[in-house]
Amino acid sequence: MKNCLVIDLERCTGCDTCVAACKHWHNIDLGVYRNRVSAIGPMGTYPNVSMYWLPMQCQQCENPGCIAVCPTGASYRDEETGVVLINEEECIGCQSCMTGCPYGVRWYNANTNKVDKCTLCFEDHIAEPDAPWEPACVHNCCTGARIFGDLDDPESPAAKAVAAAGEENCHKLDDIDGVGPSSVYILSRTAEWQPWSDPSIEVRRYEK
Repeated sequence: MKNCLVIDLERCTGCDTCVAACKHWHNIDLGVYRNRVSAIGPMGTYPNVSMYWLPMQCQQCENPGCIAVCPTGASYRDEETGVVLINEEECIGCQSCMTGCPYGVRWYNANTNKVDKCTLCFEDHIAEPDAPWEPACVHNCCTGARIFGDLDDPESPAAKAVAAAGEENCHKLDDIDGVGPSSVYILSRTAEWQPWSDPSIEVRRYEK
């Protein structure tokens, strides 16, 4: 089972509705984020210029570096759903997991001395297991750019979106240290997919 997000970058407008929905739904403190949206580009020379918006959240890696370095076992993968989570009761705020995540998608909350991250709204799924599982960011996305589901289930919305886009138009962040990111980004027409490791793109990514 590989529950994760598929994000159609050709639909994403960088409106930050996903960021706001996540913070509101989970009552997240100021300065702490479970996801973010950043500009990639502009790239090229006028008039041939392109750019896109890149939503970033936990990549639900196959071999999470965050779990490997956590000294207390607070970072773990739920066996039933495959989702990477944090047990707040066991988290000591050491931030080791933040250094183990190569994508910078974990945040330290100074108010709680805990580390926070995207959970794919796992809490809601546990509270209402018989209800459709749909993360707040997916539910509130204005353009339908965010899709959630099990990539191993060909009948899930996420797997169907990937199949419809075609392998050549589906991308993942660079696999750093063999962690194996699972989130899929669809980009086929608006701009050329930029390698995560490109240092020039890295600078622009955090300007917003």
